[in-house]
Amino acid sequence: MNIGQYIAEALSVLNGNRIRSLLTALGLIIGVMAVISIQVLGAGMAGAVNGILGGISDRAFIVRPNAQQTDFTRAAIRLTDLRRAKEAVPNVVEAIPAGGQSLRASYGHLTRRILLGAGTDERFSTSTPLHYGRKLTVDDIVHGRSVTVLSDDAYTRLGIQGDPTGASLRVGDHRYTIVGVLGKSTEGIIPIQINYDASIPWTTYERQFARRRAIYAARFLVDDITKLPDTEAAALVWLTNVKGGHVQYQTIDRKSFSAAVDRIFGGITLVIALIGAVSLIVAGIGILNIMLVSVAERTREIGLRKAIGATRFQVLLQFFIEALTLSVFGCLVGMVLGVGIGALVNDVAIVKISGVVAPIPWLRSIIIATGFATIVTLAFGTYPAWRAATLDPIEALRYE
Repeated sequence: MNIGQYIAEALSVLNGNRIRSLLTALGLIIGVMAVISIQVLGAGMAGAVNGILGGISDRAFIVRPNAQQTDFTRAAIRLTDLRRAKEAVPNVVEAIPAGGQSLRASYGHLTRRILLGAGTDERFSTSTPLHYGRKLTVDDIVHGRSVTVLSDDAYTRLGIQGDPTGASLRVGDHRYTIVGVLGKSTEGIIPIQINYDASIPWTTYERQFARRRAIYAARFLVDDITKLPDTEAAALVWLTNVKGGHVQYQTIDRKSFSAAVDRIFGGITLVIALIGAVSLIVAGIGILNIMLVSVAERTREIGLRKAIGATRFQVLLQFFIEALTLSVFGCLVGMVLGVGIGALVNDVAIVKISGVVAPIPWLRSIIIATGFATIVTLAFGTYPAWRAATLDPIEALRYE
């Protein structure tokens, strides 16, 4: 018999016991489905996080005092600290305040509360779509102009129609000329924005709101991106020494935030994988049991085959292929269901929330399914096949 005949016979045997075969493969289907679906969802979430953080420059990082420390007031960052840090910390190109004020803004006859923040030029962020006008420029910042760029959300909430560039926006006690409106950075249900409702040049924010006050956090821009971790560490050491050595600070950058999120998803994936592994072990035991039952039921058939010349290897191969066929069926169905469920949840939930479409890891899913089929077959299908191959033909023919 060739391999094709062995496979055809295995399919015939499994088809003759369809309910039993399906119930046996069910544990394998559930295990593979769980592992692969979480892989797909993990890829979707990772893509969503990277998309949401897409507006943050790789060359920038934020420093803020640790909110849990006892002497939070002493750790507060001030404008004088930033001016000194720019000169004292190597690789730092710019150090500016990061913060915002929740204020009432009026446009026309409509008034809404918005978050007015210290805006930066494109060096601190990557490309963000524009709906109208322009973004803040270095010239705006150098001259501390009273201009503002609105977010898409603020544009909608203030009831603005058409192109508002050149119009006046009153925020608190100040007036600003609208020079631009940002487009939507995502298409998700939840409007996750990394921009303020209204961004003004940070020099303007410093003059009007931050002077003589502590600021919530500071933004640092580095020259050499390869030295970003060292620069962050140096900034923390410098600030700690300036404040007296008993204060604590935290740094946030795109890479570290993404890594933290990846660790969270990695932990979730590990837990699901362990649950799937338990299901796979149960499935393997089921395959072992059903193959032993099959050997017992076909003892006379095995004896007859050996009596007419079948070798031990041929009998072993026959039952091994049956176990392999059952494993492959379970893994393929589990892979299809896992990818389908993961892709469905990703499309109806993650993509709609984040607005980011991440590629589905088809190759990784196929490798996982193939690996599980191989492991289960080798671990739980070999012994029944070996037992069938070592049956004594005379004793097997006598078996009732």
